[in-house]
Amino acid sequence: MAEYPHLLHTVLDTTDCRGLAEFYRALLGLQYRPGDEDRDDPDWLVLTEADGTRRLAFQQVDELAPTTWPAPDVPMQLHLDLTVPDVDALERQRRRAEALGARLVLDRSDDDEEPLYVFADPAGHPFCLFVG
Repeated sequence: MAEYPHLLHTVLDTTDCRGLAEFYRALLGLQYRPGDEDRDDPDWLVLTEADGTRRLAFQQVDELAPTTWPAPDVPMQLHLDLTVPDVDALERQRRRAEALGARLVLDRSDDDEEPLYVFADPAGHPFCLFVG
């Protein structure tokens, strides 16, 4: 039987480690790995589910060129797909994401087959929010 690597978490580079971690903590209802919530001037933070399962990590970098998607100058490179059960939830989560600091990049909410929003998080990383 083949053995496979285990995906521990997805790491996002950021020029504001705490700020981006806070954005995703609030957006996704995650919590800090024990000890990370109190770290001063962090260069690495991890967010987990309530059971401790790691989901996202954030790594401090000096510079980060945000994507220019859909223009090809700086490609997406990575993005997160987040799903909600219905259009009402899509609209609620759009408002939450924007209130937390996300910037709307693409509005395809009127698509009958797959209502969708594409946002940029506070560091410029794209993420999709759609009915799935």
